[in-house]
Amino acid sequence: MNLIAITILVVYAIAILFIFSYSIAQLTLVISYLKQKSSSKKEKKISELIDDDELPLVTIQLPIYNEMYVAERLLNSVASLDYPNEKLEIQVLDDSTDETVDIIDRKVQRLFSEGKNIFHVRRATREGFKAGALAYGLKSAKGEFIAIFDADFLPEKDFLKKTIPAFKDEKVGVVQTRWGHVNEKYSLLTRLQAFGLNAHFTVEQTGRNAAGYFINFNGTAGIWRKICITDSGGWESDTLTEDLDLSYRAQLHGWEFVFMEEVSTPAELPVTMSALKNQQYRWNKGAAECAKKNLPRVLKQSRLGFAKKFHAAFHLMNSTIFIAIIITSLLSIPLLIIKNEFRNFHWVFTIVSFFLAAFAILGIFYLTASVQYDKKFARNVWQFIISFPLFLSMSMGLALHNAVAVIEGYAGRKTSFIRTPKFNIVSPNDKWNQNRYLVKSVSWVTIAEGFMSLYFIYGIFLGIQLRDYGLIPFHFLLAIGFGSVFCYSVSHSLRTIRIGNKRASVTRRLIWSLR
Repeated sequence: MNLIAITILVVYAIAILFIFSYSIAQLTLVISYLKQKSSSKKEKKISELIDDDELPLVTIQLPIYNEMYVAERLLNSVASLDYPNEKLEIQVLDDSTDETVDIIDRKVQRLFSEGKNIFHVRRATREGFKAGALAYGLKSAKGEFIAIFDADFLPEKDFLKKTIPAFKDEKVGVVQTRWGHVNEKYSLLTRLQAFGLNAHFTVEQTGRNAAGYFINFNGTAGIWRKICITDSGGWESDTLTEDLDLSYRAQLHGWEFVFMEEVSTPAELPVTMSALKNQQYRWNKGAAECAKKNLPRVLKQSRLGFAKKFHAAFHLMNSTIFIAIIITSLLSIPLLIIKNEFRNFHWVFTIVSFFLAAFAILGIFYLTASVQYDKKFARNVWQFIISFPLFLSMSMGLALHNAVAVIEGYAGRKTSFIRTPKFNIVSPNDKWNQNRYLVKSVSWVTIAEGFMSLYFIYGIFLGIQLRDYGLIPFHFLLAIGFGSVFCYSVSHSLRTIRIGNKRASVTRRLIWSLR
C-alpha cells in the first residue's frame, strides 16, 4: 500500500510541478507585457510611415469549406477594404461541397463586375485541408504579401494600411493582429471564451513579442511576406495547426514576427459546446503535433538562449497543461485518503501545497489582460472577480476532452481537419438550432464528463467527512466545470434534434443523440 501511495504522490507532484512551471512562464510574460506598456517610446502614426503610392501588391486568401451562413458576409467585408483595386488580389479558396459554392460564385461574379480583382479558386480534391488550400492558392498568388482571413472574420477597412507598414523592416516575415469578438455578449459561453482569448491576444502575444521570444501566426487576421512562406518550406498539412507549425519553421529560419495589439480584427466566437469542442480539439491536438515536430529543432538550436528555449517549450507544449490538470484532478481524491491514512506523508502535502500558488499566478496573468481595454479599472476588476473562477472552472471541465486530443497528437494518431462551424450569430436574438452544420450526437467523452462531475461531488463530501477542507474549493470548481460542459454538450445536441415534425421527449431525444 505504501508503494501505491508513494507512486500516486510522485505522479501528482510531477503534474503539479509542470503546472507551476507553466504559470511561472506566464508570469514572466506579464512582466514583459507591463514593461512594454510602460515604455516611454512613442510609436509613429501609420499615416507617417507609408504613402498610398508606396503600397505593395497584396493577395488576400480566404480559405472556405462549407460556410453558407458567413461566406457572403466575409466577401463583403474584404471587398470593403481601403486599398487600391489595382494593388489588391482576392483569392476565395473554396473547398466547399454544399450551397456555399453557388453563394460564393454569385458574389464573386458581382464583385468582379464592380472592378474587384477577385477569383473563385476550386481544387479537384480537398487534399491537405486548409494548409493544402493555402499552398494551392500560393502558386498563382501575385502579391508580395499574403493576408489570410478565416470565414468568420470581418477585417476593418483600414486593416491593410495599418499592418503593411511593419514590413518596411525586411526581416519581418509576419504581422499578426488581435482578434476581436462580434458576439462576445451573446451568452456566458461566448463571454468566457472572449475572457481567455483576450489574455492570449494581449499579455501572451505582446509579452512574447516584446521579449524577443517566438510567437505564432494565429491562422487568420494576419499577413505573411510571401518569400517568408516559401523560404520556410511552405504550408505543410502533417499537423492540424499548420499556422503554428509554419510560424516556428519561419522563426527558426531567422524571420521576425510582429504582433499588433492595437489592431483588432473582429470574428465570431463559437456559440455551441460542440463547435467549441471542435475548435479546442483541433487547437490542442495540433499544438501537441507541432511540439513533437518542432520542439527538438528548437532545443538543438545553439544560437537560442535558455529563456527563448524555455518559453518556446511551454508555448509549444501549452496544451499539455490539460493532461497535468486531469492527473492532478483524478488523483486529488485518492490523496485525501492517503493523507488521512498515512500521517507520515503530511510533510509531502505541505511541499506540494506550495505549488498551488500556480493558480494565483494565473490569476495575475488574466487580471492583467482584463484591465487593458478601458480606464474603468474598478469595473474591470469586478468583472475579473466574477469571470476568472467561471473561466477556470470551464477550462477544467474541458480538460478531459482536450487531454484526449493532446494524447492523440503525441501518439501520432492522424485525424481529418475538423472545422469549427460558423453560425452568423451576432445579436442575442439570433438563433442557431436549425444550423445544418451542428453536431447532433453525444460522444463517449461527454458521458465521461458527466461521471467526472459526480466524482468530484463525491470528493467534496469526502473532504467534509474527513474534515479536510483544503481541496473542497478545487473539487467544487471541477464539479461545476465538468457538470457545465456535460450539460451544455447534451442540451445543445438535443436542441438540434427533431423526430418527424415534433420535438421528441427528453428521454427519446437523448437515446436518439447517443446513436
